[in-house]
Formats: sequence, structure tokens, C-alpha cells
Amino acid sequence: MPMNVPAWSGTLDLRPLSARSVVLSLLLGTHPPELPVRELLRLVEGFGVGGSTLRAALSRMVAAGDLRRTDGGYRLSDRLLERQRRQDDAVRPRTRAWDGDWEMVVITATRRGPAERADLRTRLTALRLAELREGVWLRPANLTRALPGDLDPVVQRYTARPDRPPGELAAHLWPLDAWSATARTLLAHIAGSPRPADRLAAFAAVVRHLRADPVLPPELLPADWPGTALRAGYTDYQRELIGAVRARVHGT
Repeated sequence: MPMNVPAWSGTLDLRPLSARSVVLSLLLGTHPPELPVRELLRLVEGFGVGGSTLRAALSRMVAAGDLRRTDGGYRLSDRLLERQRRQDDAVRPRTRAWDGDWEMVVITATRRGPAERADLRTRLTALRLAELREGVWLRPANLTRALPGDLDPVVQRYTARPDRPPGELAAHLWPLDAWSATARTLLAHIAGSPRPADRLAAFAAVVRHLRADPVLPPELLPADWPGTALRAGYTDYQRELIGAVRARVHGT
């Protein structure tokens, strides 16, 4: 079993979103990440969140540094803009044609505590690298992104051409069949969920699942890979959701 990401079972545990999670889901999917109060009220009422509950949640979120107040509404705080950037990258990853090269990152720092090691593992996983063995991380070099410069003191970077067949290596590094099974379960759940609150919870789960997509070159993916369908479904949902509410608000 690949050791780099959870072994998804294809089953879902979708719980109703709190008022805070509803607001964050909406703003994280909005560009720029700001909504007038009137639009927020119209949006959240469709998910069973009343006006008084929304106002209490907004106050707590401002106090916690999640949001900041603007002239007419609320905007994501600077702290959460990085989270939106990661979400955008999950939904619309930037790729290039693959020439067979692999990125290799080797951890060279020593005497790191457990918290530092865990943080570095989290960061490398978020960069869609996978651990071949302790301290050695790989992925096909098909992403148009540079590794953060602040990793330089603790890692060394290489370009590699492993002898192992690339499809076999990818299947060893990531549980691709399990990821596919969960993605298809999400797509089926969305298609059979008419209630707005259920659909929002499902699409929040879609975004979380897309963050774990290794975004491999097409030639290394199993047949009928559902990543493209999952991304298209989320993009269509977000466009329809915000567009419909803005049409209602500005039409009144």
C-alpha cells in the first residue's frame, strides 16, 4: 500500500457544514474572495443558516482573523488567501507536457524534532511529492511550479530518471485506484443529492479530495481517471451558485 496519502475506501462521511464552514466554502470559491452582506444572507439561507446565526458566525470569524470587514461586506483575511491559492491550484492545477523527468527532493537536515519533521512532511505532500523511502521524495516533473525557496536549508533538489517503469512507480507511490473510487463515489453522491446543504457539503469534500490528487501526467494514470470530471463538476457548481444568487440580489 502506498504510504504517502490516506487509503480511501470509496465511502463518504459527509456531515452538515457549520455556519462558519458554509461562509468559508463560499468565499474560498469566490474571486475576488469578498461578498456583500446582502449576497451572503441570500447564499447561506439556502443552506439552512438563518440571519442571526450568520451574524454571530461573522463576528466570531472577524475576531478569529478568518475574515475582515469591508465597506459593504466581508472578505477573506490575508491569512486565508494562501488557503484559497491552494484550493485554486487543486481545482485548476498548472501543468506542462511531461518529458520523462522526475523531481527528486532529498531531506538533508538532521536533528529535527518531531514537530519539524511532521511539518516538512505536510509541506512536501502539499507540493504533490510522494515519499519513496524515508527522506526521499519524488514526482513526475509535469507541474509548472517551483519549490519554495525556504526549503533550501533542509533539502536538496535533483532531476531524476528512475530505472523503474514510470507507471509502476506512480502506482507504488500513490493509491490511485482508491483515489478514483472515492472520486466516483463523490460524483455519484452529488448527482443524487438534491438538497442544497448536502450538495455544498459534498463539494467541500470534493475540494479536499482534489488537494490529494497527485496530478500525474495522463500517460501514468489509470483508464477513466475521474479527476477531470470532479474538477469540472466543482467549477460548474460554483459558477451556478454565485451566479444565481447575484442574479436574484441585483434583480430585486
